[in-house]
Amino acid sequence: MTENEIGTLVLNAAIKVHRSLGPGLLESSYQECLYYELKKSGLVVEKEKALPLVYQEVKLDIGYRIDLLVENKVVIEIKAVENIMDVHLAQVLTYLKLSQSKLGYLLNFNVPLMKSGIKRVVNNL
Repeated sequence: MTENEIGTLVLNAAIKVHRSLGPGLLESSYQECLYYELKKSGLVVEKEKALPLVYQEVKLDIGYRIDLLVENKVVIEIKAVENIMDVHLAQVLTYLKLSQSKLGYLLNFNVPLMKSGIKRVVNNL
């Protein structure tokens, strides 16, 4: 599957979760439900995947964790905040670079309509 095909499945699952739960819950609630939906659809999904920072010959385990990594290609960062900020987008870009992935989504579930909480982020390797 391509990144875009995976992304379509991710967004459909996110919309399904949001329709069921609505806004106002903790990020961990949405993460678990989205993880469940993606696994149920047959995708390979890693939750809280640790990412080391490699500087020259040194591998630094400094606490970077991707909320969900789908098919080892698409990074998903989940938020439940009033407003998406630049630091959230920078976080996704960092995860894309460290994982050498091309596509990521910043999903904010604390919105009335899920489509307004979706930010697509591309890493032009």
